Amino acid sequence: MTQPGPVGRYPGRGRIPPRWIAIALGIVVVIAGVGIAYVGYKEFGPKELEGTPVTYTIVDDTTVSLRFTVTRKDPSRPVDCIVRARAKGGNEVGRREVYVEPSPSGTVEVTTTIRTSAPPAIGDVYGCSFDVPKYLKTG
Repeated sequence: MTQPGPVGRYPGRGRIPPRWIAIALGIVVVIAGVGIAYVGYKEFGPKELEGTPVTYTIVDDTTVSLRFTVTRKDPSRPVDCIVRARAKGGNEVGRREVYVEPSPSGTVEVTTTIRTSAPPAIGDVYGCSFDVPKYLKTG
């Protein structure tokens, strides 16, 4: 009862793909991996300028004290950081610009106070920029 089926009716065993197809597929996989690594590095790697909150203290119903660090690749350039206070609901209740002077160190720590229009729940860094407005520059 184990007779082979008619010839041509059933497909035979599959052929192993030629060697060049395997090599090309390997090259495509390597190029895709390098591309993904590059995008990941650009997105999550070290930034040219970054402001990071360290700690905050609620002083009273209209004031929060914020301590944050500014890390920059070129510490000889001044920086403008915008810090803010938010209420429990997440809405912004206070904002302030902070001038960070050039320094010999790539990372500096800054402490500032933010006046608020409602009781604050948190203080954080909104963002930092090398574009410092004229009214913040000293001298």
